[in-house]
Amino acid sequence: MSRHTLERETRVPTNLEDTFAFFADAGNLETITPPWLHFRILTPLPIEMRVGATIRYRLRLHGCPLGWTTEITGWNPPHSFVDEQVRGPYGLWTHTHEFKETEEGTVVRDRVLYEVPLDRLLHSRFVKKDLDRIFDYRQEAIRKILAQ
Repeated sequence: MSRHTLERETRVPTNLEDTFAFFADAGNLETITPPWLHFRILTPLPIEMRVGATIRYRLRLHGCPLGWTTEITGWNPPHSFVDEQVRGPYGLWTHTHEFKETEEGTVVRDRVLYEVPLDRLLHSRFVKKDLDRIFDYRQEAIRKILAQ
């Protein structure tokens, strides 16, 4: 499997603490995930976010139901946190969330390292396009929600 990287940067007008608090509430993940994924958090809310916390999800991609479990492996409020796939569709999924305060608000950075089973067949045809579409939606949703 080849390792791939997806990166996004979003600027929001909210301060660092409020921005981090939004992301620290796992329930907000549903609000920034595209509706076509039918994404649902299965772990009872609220979830105490900390190193070792696990979150179970269910979603549908191209009509296929997928179960997914992530674990928080890094927790550095209000500057960053890391979630890693424990169970799910990827060979590797490490999502680093970073937050940096600026004069205009906060910069939110997402960096995802991932590996795709059957990489040659799936990555260029489906996975890269799907992830770009999902994270484009996510960026716009974050901007709209945190600009209110």
